[in-house]
Amino acid sequence: MSEKTYAAYAHPLWRRLLFTRDAGVIALVILISMWGYSNIPYFGDTLTLTYLLLDMTTILLIALPMTLVIITGEIDLSVASVVGLASAVLGLLHEHGVGMATSCIIALAVGLICGAFNGFLVAYVGLPSLAVTIGTLALYRGVAVGLLGTTAVTGFAQDWTKRAAQVIGATGIPTIIVLFAVLAVVFIVLLHFSPFGRGIYDIGLSTEAAKFSGVNVRRTKLILFCLTGVVSALAGIYFTLRFGSARGDNATGLELQVIAAVLLGGVSIFGGRGRLPGVIAGVLLIGVISSALRLQGVTVNIINIIIGLLLVLSVVSTTVLAWVSDAAARRKRASGPPQPSQSVGTH
Repeated sequence: MSEKTYAAYAHPLWRRLLFTRDAGVIALVILISMWGYSNIPYFGDTLTLTYLLLDMTTILLIALPMTLVIITGEIDLSVASVVGLASAVLGLLHEHGVGMATSCIIALAVGLICGAFNGFLVAYVGLPSLAVTIGTLALYRGVAVGLLGTTAVTGFAQDWTKRAAQVIGATGIPTIIVLFAVLAVVFIVLLHFSPFGRGIYDIGLSTEAAKFSGVNVRRTKLILFCLTGVVSALAGIYFTLRFGSARGDNATGLELQVIAAVLLGGVSIFGGRGRLPGVIAGVLLIGVISSALRLQGVTVNIINIIIGLLLVLSVVSTTVLAWVSDAAARRKRASGPPQPSQSVGTH
């Protein structure tokens, strides 16, 4: 049996698991949480945990499909507008007496249509995703605001609104996290343990190579944009029920927070690299830092500056580490074993 010679097996398993970007972000979350628990009043309270998770659930949900989209080298800037559109549709249907379950299904269908429209323009028409989703960001938000105007729809059934903020016993963990955990497992299996996920990485590394290896690039991208649409609509339903208010301008600007969390979690903006556990840890890292700073009386503007600087450092460090790794690999190849010299015999 031949020995494995892949670069991935050059180090022991424990080192491959611990010395990764994912492990570093997870370690930061743990360290900052421990420091906050020891030094910041009320940081370790159950109520703090509850509101931290409630605040981050929308970002956690949307970050799942966004990770897959960015790994292919594309991006979706319309996700927050889909959140607002789903919220507006939910409010409009509720205002006209449609049942909540039916309204939620229709809102999810609207999200699917929005994602399919983005995916069709990107995958089949061949337009750049950045330009497409900037346009649909404005389009979907305009439709959402147009449906409700400047008014807000309230008065949702209490059993639905309570369910959005309900916690599991005395743990302080919201029940919505259970839904997120189920979706996270599905997306992790899809990305990291399926041929479909391998195709996503192949597309991010090289679209042409992915085509030659049998990956249906167009269909894959269409599916991913459909997933961002549906999950964003689901996040919109949660957002509406949690605050008990349907507005067309709900979640304005949320797309930047989602993308920041994904990049902070180690996903390359150029595609081809990234893992979902690191992204989840990146979202939690932003939440933990924000919660700790708020408890210390730091203003929202300062918190945004700190998170922005952290994101810039994250992207720069990823680029620098990749450059150092490539340089080390080139030096290693250059200093390989010398070729045996050929002696010229005399006759």
